[in-house]
Amino acid sequence: MELETARLAELATGADPGTPVPPCPGWTLADLITHVGSLHRWVAHIVETRRQEPIWPRQVPNGLAEGQRGDPAWLVAGARELVATLRATDPDTPVWTWGDDRRASWWARRMVLELVVHRCDAELAARVEPVVAAPVAIDGIEELLDFLPHASWVTKQLAELGAEGATIHLHAGDADGEWTLTQGPAGLITWARGHAKGDVAVQAPVSDLLLMLYGRRSPDTLTVHGDRAFLDRWLTAASL
Repeated sequence: MELETARLAELATGADPGTPVPPCPGWTLADLITHVGSLHRWVAHIVETRRQEPIWPRQVPNGLAEGQRGDPAWLVAGARELVATLRATDPDTPVWTWGDDRRASWWARRMVLELVVHRCDAELAARVEPVVAAPVAIDGIEELLDFLPHASWVTKQLAELGAEGATIHLHAGDADGEWTLTQGPAGLITWARGHAKGDVAVQAPVSDLLLMLYGRRSPDTLTVHGDRAFLDRWLTAASL
């Protein structure tokens, strides 16, 4: 987490805070930094207080005045607070999460991958080609597939596709990773590792597969076989 925060802070240091962030329409680099730093403080509050009920990020003070945007130093300070809180907490401590795993360890994994994706956002804003290390990208794909069924706004949109039983196969070309997603009832998805045939298949470096699932990489740049139109509809419905 510290490494990804440092990379994000480095990208923001000296950059124009008003730089648009293409993957996040309407956001500037300053908005991105503020979002990530506010999430750090929100999660630190949840874990430190052993929170058992939902709370919105805006309900947790982030140390900024009304209308103020965060800067790199503020971002790093919040990350340090979160890391210290997580390290001081038993990973099995029960806390509220929006997944099915209600332990503090869920937040440790979630926030690392949140940072990875937003670091890539900052790189895209700076016109730097983002790359995610293969082990991190593999974990990121599986974490995303695990939590999508718990994101009600996503399952609602997936249900509207009317594609129950349709499958998407992902094949990492540079790592040991293959996954098949199956569209289930009510917009829920299931997934399994291993080789299989899908209604549509995508082959690419695992970093690009992760970024595609998060809407940060177009399938146009990847190898796609099968029902490309369904893939496009699915990615739009599953966007976070």
